[in-house]
Amino acid sequence: MSRLQGLLASTLPAVALAAAFTAPAQAALAPGARAPDFKAPAFLAGKPMAFSLAEARAKGPVVVYFFPAAETSGCNLEARLFAEAVDEFKKNGATVIGVTAGNLDRLQAFSADTEKCAGKFPVASDPGAKIAKQYDATLAVRPGWSSRTSYVIAPDGKVLHAFSAASPNDHVTETLGAVKTWRSAGR
Repeated sequence: MSRLQGLLASTLPAVALAAAFTAPAQAALAPGARAPDFKAPAFLAGKPMAFSLAEARAKGPVVVYFFPAAETSGCNLEARLFAEAVDEFKKNGATVIGVTAGNLDRLQAFSADTEKCAGKFPVASDPGAKIAKQYDATLAVRPGWSSRTSYVIAPDGKVLHAFSAASPNDHVTETLGAVKTWRSAGR
């Protein structure tokens, strides 16, 4: 075996594992499906709170975005992007909630960090990914962690939009677009 073949043979399994770890499950709750209501302990600006999806839905649509783990590079970026856009979501009547099963011991600080959530929206703790499982939003190779999957839930509890992508870059655009479409339809 040549040196190149040996290098490829030893590298490819690691690359495949990394790709599988970052690839989310497809969002299985399709538009029109009933979104499971949940209550979860959460943090807003570092302060503990209780989050209820049913209570949030009573005020308008809710963006429920699942992310793998607090204090990881992609999740830090995604939190910052949502924090930067939260005023636009609010202007369109929507509530944003992040939900994770990973690095729960870091969630309180993550919620207050000015480079991440910046205290702009709550992040909920999902031990064992119980909520994520109800939403088919778990990582295939680490089922105890959430995938990067975002949902927009209508006030009536139905899924308006679902989006899964390992990259954090398009989740805000996708969910904000769905919220604006819902609002422009006169709802």
